[in-house]
Amino acid sequence: MVRPSLSFLTACLAMLLTCGASFAADTDAADSLPSVRERFAGDDVSEVPDFQKHLGPLMGKLGCNGRACHGSFQGQGGFQLSLFGYDFDMDRKGLLDRIDLEEPAASYAIQKPTLIEPHEGGKRMEVGSWEYNLFLNWVKQGAKPVEGERAQLARLEVIPSEILFTAAGQERQLQVIAVWSDGVREDVTCLSRFQSNDDAIVEITGTGLVTSGDKGDSHVVAFYDNAVVPVPIIRPVTDSIGDKYPQLAANTPIDQHVIAKLSKLGIVPSEVCDDAEFLRRVSLDLTATLPTAAEVEAFLADDGPDRRTRKIEELLERPEYITWWTTRLCDLTGSNAGYLGGTEMAQPVAQQWRDWIERRVRDNIGYDEIVRDMVLATSRPAGQQYGEFTAQQSRFTARSGGDDFTAPGNPMPHYWYRSNQSAARDKVLTFGYTFLGVRLQCAECHKHPFDQWSQQDFQNFMQFFEPVKAGQPPESKEQHDQLATMLGVPEILNTAALRRQSYLRIAAEGRPIPWNEVYAAQAVDLSQPQPAQLLGGSKIDLRMYRDPREPLVDWLVSPRNPWFARSFVNRIWANYFNVGIIDPPDDLNKANPPSNAPLLDWLTEEFIAHGYDMKWLHREILNSRTYQLSWIPNSTNRLDERNFSRAVPRRLPAEIAFDMMTQATRNDRKYAEFVTVLNRRALTIPGSALKARNTNPADYALTVFGRSIRDTNCDCDRTEEPSLLQTIFVRNDGQLLSMIDDDDGWLVQIAHEYNLPFERKSQPEKSDEKKARAGAMRRLKVQIQRIQEQIAAAEEAGKTQQAKRLHDQLQKVRRSAKQLDAPATEDDDKSPTDSESEKTVGTPVVPTWNVMEIINEAYLRTLSRFPTDDELQTAEMYISDSADPVDGVRGVLWALINTREFIVNH
Repeated sequence: MVRPSLSFLTACLAMLLTCGASFAADTDAADSLPSVRERFAGDDVSEVPDFQKHLGPLMGKLGCNGRACHGSFQGQGGFQLSLFGYDFDMDRKGLLDRIDLEEPAASYAIQKPTLIEPHEGGKRMEVGSWEYNLFLNWVKQGAKPVEGERAQLARLEVIPSEILFTAAGQERQLQVIAVWSDGVREDVTCLSRFQSNDDAIVEITGTGLVTSGDKGDSHVVAFYDNAVVPVPIIRPVTDSIGDKYPQLAANTPIDQHVIAKLSKLGIVPSEVCDDAEFLRRVSLDLTATLPTAAEVEAFLADDGPDRRTRKIEELLERPEYITWWTTRLCDLTGSNAGYLGGTEMAQPVAQQWRDWIERRVRDNIGYDEIVRDMVLATSRPAGQQYGEFTAQQSRFTARSGGDDFTAPGNPMPHYWYRSNQSAARDKVLTFGYTFLGVRLQCAECHKHPFDQWSQQDFQNFMQFFEPVKAGQPPESKEQHDQLATMLGVPEILNTAALRRQSYLRIAAEGRPIPWNEVYAAQAVDLSQPQPAQLLGGSKIDLRMYRDPREPLVDWLVSPRNPWFARSFVNRIWANYFNVGIIDPPDDLNKANPPSNAPLLDWLTEEFIAHGYDMKWLHREILNSRTYQLSWIPNSTNRLDERNFSRAVPRRLPAEIAFDMMTQATRNDRKYAEFVTVLNRRALTIPGSALKARNTNPADYALTVFGRSIRDTNCDCDRTEEPSLLQTIFVRNDGQLLSMIDDDDGWLVQIAHEYNLPFERKSQPEKSDEKKARAGAMRRLKVQIQRIQEQIAAAEEAGKTQQAKRLHDQLQKVRRSAKQLDAPATEDDDKSPTDSESEKTVGTPVVPTWNVMEIINEAYLRTLSRFPTDDELQTAEMYISDSADPVDGVRGVLWALINTREFIVNH
């Protein structure tokens, strides 16, 4: 007896499952009302169309309420509809002026789209068509409005829920079923709108017919009422699917979910990266710091099977981890000194913000608890008197140091104090972006085109934010004014900015000033309901709460919230993989579905189950095989950048790029300091980046490399795209060249160790002291010349005594010039190696010139690996051919910093 092959059995099983799924789908469809295309095909229909279920979606389908037609803000031809529909009252009222209840067929609203009357939008429906009959019947039956207690759309089902194509040009029809809260099921395919998220992969017609295109995966999206449903579309890249797909190690749930998706696509992941690549990648990703040369050598010598896991645990405990992830949370929450007063105290306030978050990252406080304490923050807790508050706040901001702003239990109200979110609408938009990862801008004015939110949803949600104020509460105004009078700030300073500057100078001394506050205002009339509604949630009467943010934050950090944990997990993932599982990571709308929904669901559920533990999330991702894959592609994954089948080389964030250049060029002593003394690094600068080389030497470079200035509700505020300015900076900017030639640099150290001459190639920027010295020297030279002319005139006139006095004066000026022109001898002006050489007794021992050791060190400092044999030979030849060996090393170091391998994380 011939046994059937495994592939044959697999195919049969797949066929049975497909038939079963189709049977279930057909059964569901059979229980549904037929579509209006069928029900209104004739002109003798007595059914009354529903405005929300039928007429509104039909106008959307025909394009009547689009931006280019009557949905525009000025309307068209004196007729305006709500953009994308869903303002049923407005749309019906607009139509009432254009319908004739006595003679429905003569209605202007029906004759225009059929071109019986001229219509700039062209013909939208034929007379006698189902669309025409539906519209006509609504008018015939009295143009009824949407009922107050109407059924709500419970869900939208799209059949099939996933489509797997095997060749280009294959077709599949979608069927869309609306399920209403009263149990009615209706086929609404003909009333739904459709879009493809990638026309190269898949196309879809207005009727829902799906046609496959290029190999790969994407989604088509169905829109009806306020529902948005994506349908995954897959066409395998290779035929390595099913039982042809190789057996791969899937050591973690992350790997299992990733491989499950890749196996459908026929994409084989790259090999695991080598140890040097892993160490550099994880060090930069987790701690924003290059591994030291010694660390690289030690890790490469470690043959323990758990060496990568141990390294991850070690990095999670380093101060650099705390510093970098504090920076990322400051990016997310918008700590920007420019919006915190704009005065000399703005930076200290931004520093408070950073320090507060840093304390909580260090203590590994759950993300939910951090956010709860920010969202619920007021300037003074209940029961604290205004005088006590002002004294404490000034102690927080005193330059000489005072109370600890970061202590557990202390509020952090600065999030609400920013001037760029003073209006309630701005608070809503910022809150949605920061904590939910959703863009609500569209819903502020109209129905969101890609999500469920209507303008009414936005307005209802905004009620939670209206009472949140930054200023002076009425109950403390008298004390505020008394303190202002006592301080005697002149009334002549009649602008708020000038008065604020004067006050903050006093606060810098630790003295109380009339501080403004973040507070929640009480409703004026508690007898009237204050309706508010959570996004996608229940309505809440705000009179029941002392602070309207209480129910808001309870909903926000609830495990049932569909956006809070999900958006944070997705952002962390994007940090490691260049793209989010949902991308862009700050746009969690329903038409932008995850590339791997089971993966995102699992990560979100487990993040919540582990108490929103940020270290757990980092650890879980970093220990996965998926994270540790090589960037080198194979024939199947060369074009894949969304399914995590390989590492994607990515431009480093601005702070990391600048700090890397500094770290790689320092001498050994400064190198060791740099990786341990973090307050000297670009990572720790609070607030936002500046545009020029003024406050901090790193400012200009940070701007060039795209540091977040934290002034928009968009993750794109931090840009990591390459630019011409970045290339110019790394190649020949004076700041970088000065790093290489700096007295504290590695190059000077080499010259000293090998007793070689050092010729500075760069032209470092002069310090203020050197500039002052040069200016004084110019003035002295002018003075000397003037005195010499006076001496000549006195001698010619026979004025001997005057000439003698002028000679004495000339000698004094010349001595001053000589002292000014003498080389500096202070310790601060010496390179570290100078002071070390002075301590050497007798003739120093100069080591033998070891060019290979120097080249190895250069590679370890920059690329965190040893050079290949070819690279070693090339570098050795370049240095040997250089007239000056130190200049040869300079060229090698400069070339390594200018490689793509240095400036990207791979």
